[in-house]
Amino acid sequence: MRTLSLQAHLLLAFSLLTLSPLSNAAPPAPSLHAYTKDVQVALQRAQELVRLPDGGWLMLDKNSLRLMSADGTERARVLVRAKHLDTRPHPQGAYAMLLEADTQRSLPFIVETHTGELLAQPSLPSPAFSLESSCLYRDAQQQDHVFLIGKEGISEQWIRYGSSFQLLRRLALPPHIRHCRSDDSQHTLYVSTAETGVWAVSADAENLLHHWPVETQRTAVQISEGAPTIVALAGGVAIVDEQTQQLHRYRQQGTHWEKLASQPLQQSNLSKLARATSTKKITTTTSSEFPLLLRKNSTTKAWQMHTISWKKTPATNDNSIIIAADAQTEVVARYGDAADDPAIWVHPSDPAQSRILGTNKKQGLLVYDLQGKQLQLLESGRLNNVDVRQNIHFESTDEQQRFDLALATQRDDNSLALYTIANDGEVREAARLPTTLEKIYGFCLYRPQSGGLEAFVNDKDGRYQQYRIRYIDGNFSSQLVRSFKLATQPEGCVVDDQHARIFIGEEKHGIWVTSANAEQAAILHLVMPVGKQLVADVEGLALYQGKKSSYLLVSSQGDNSYLVLNAQPPYQLRGKFRIGTNLSAGIDGTSETDGIEVSSAYLGSHFPKGMLVVQDGYKRLPDGPQNFKYVRWESIADRLHLEY
Repeated sequence: MRTLSLQAHLLLAFSLLTLSPLSNAAPPAPSLHAYTKDVQVALQRAQELVRLPDGGWLMLDKNSLRLMSADGTERARVLVRAKHLDTRPHPQGAYAMLLEADTQRSLPFIVETHTGELLAQPSLPSPAFSLESSCLYRDAQQQDHVFLIGKEGISEQWIRYGSSFQLLRRLALPPHIRHCRSDDSQHTLYVSTAETGVWAVSADAENLLHHWPVETQRTAVQISEGAPTIVALAGGVAIVDEQTQQLHRYRQQGTHWEKLASQPLQQSNLSKLARATSTKKITTTTSSEFPLLLRKNSTTKAWQMHTISWKKTPATNDNSIIIAADAQTEVVARYGDAADDPAIWVHPSDPAQSRILGTNKKQGLLVYDLQGKQLQLLESGRLNNVDVRQNIHFESTDEQQRFDLALATQRDDNSLALYTIANDGEVREAARLPTTLEKIYGFCLYRPQSGGLEAFVNDKDGRYQQYRIRYIDGNFSSQLVRSFKLATQPEGCVVDDQHARIFIGEEKHGIWVTSANAEQAAILHLVMPVGKQLVADVEGLALYQGKKSSYLLVSSQGDNSYLVLNAQPPYQLRGKFRIGTNLSAGIDGTSETDGIEVSSAYLGSHFPKGMLVVQDGYKRLPDGPQNFKYVRWESIADRLHLEY
């Protein structure tokens, strides 16, 4: 037996636990004989108990964490006074987390089932608030998180990277949470309080923090005198009712929970486990149809088993492709919904010195280098969308005089702010071009094959205006050349200059395409409607124009994903992906993306096939103002099998 000494701790006086999802296969049943008297005594002393994939047990009693074999033999012990034991699968057996009561440190262990060791890992720092509970969560990237639940609702979510943890975000949860568990398959955190019942919270840090009631206060008071004990299932939750000896089961349906028929607590002593497994399949995973609940009888102090009748719900985003960002910009200087839309300027002689332009809806135009460092801030007011075209020639100028220009919608005066970009990447505001729109919003540029520059700009009421940009006697001006209207609010758009087509995003309806030629009628053709793949709102649009193929990229804001379509009819969907965390670089994932931009240009050795730039609606790791993320094109193309 291996014993480690840690500070002792006050333990839970009563505990009801589900076995965390440790394996999809049932562990071997223990021997047919009843456990020895010593083992029965040990079980009575245990406050929390988890069954392991090999049929053994992880036991937390008043003074220690103990690893037991299937027949009850003690294999390892760590002296610790702790509570809130939770586990997840691990290649060596199990990954366990518990909360040391006095110091409020979260203590992780690797449970080495082959050698019979409890391997202590570096602990999380003690938070600056009083802890009430803690629990684990494993995300779609198979990365482990720990929720530290504060007594007054102040809470934190940490993510594991190697043997250390990084703060991911802070949360405001209901006060006096006594119990929490996570459904990894649906990315849902369940918490319970005596005062307000059971609540569900999105465990995905990239989602907006919502609290959805599962079991209200009125019913919760009837269930028990204290906070209800919750059992997270694959697609729902069960609540233990001690008074009536029932399990109240709820299946998650989006942001609602359907109450199923209550199930009696069918009891079986641990010493009779072998006989139970011969009549009904029992596993240690909550993803099976018969999840196993371990419960300690408050009167007899004996541990009992209960199987929960449950049909597994398919995991949310189970087949999603997750791609990590390679770099990110410094955050914008305003909190809230500030960063919006990016554009890419390619340096004419040194591509590694190219620039990323980004709008701050509360301040102006930002200019970054390819490492994400902010180089300029032009305080132009409330800018929304920005676009760039280079090497522009106007008829009124000498053939040698050419411009690199950026334009952005300016919401304070419903105008277009025009910027010149010098050969070294310096950006300067040069003009304000008026429009007749009342609520200017989205925008994109078009360079006709005949030369010059045109701008498409839209209003929240669905109106589109097309302006021809002019440069005469050293001054920029514009002329309205065409107008048309969508039924509802648009924003994102992108023009295929080579084929004179504009792709338009109508936020609640889908993607349209029409001619960009001002001399033609704007007849709209539907490219892709909003539905299962493209989830409203339809936001940023961008075109990757490679040597072999061209692709239309779309921000599907409703499910925090990005779609890639062929840019030619019939506009086949080539794939869908999300941007997840890159812990080695300290970069969080993306969510609620507004604007995007993509380029196929060589942008130096780090972005040899181009890059995608996306706005991030929620900055995590840790929390902060919004910013923009950079993704190498190869990361997308290789996963979706796209041609460069």
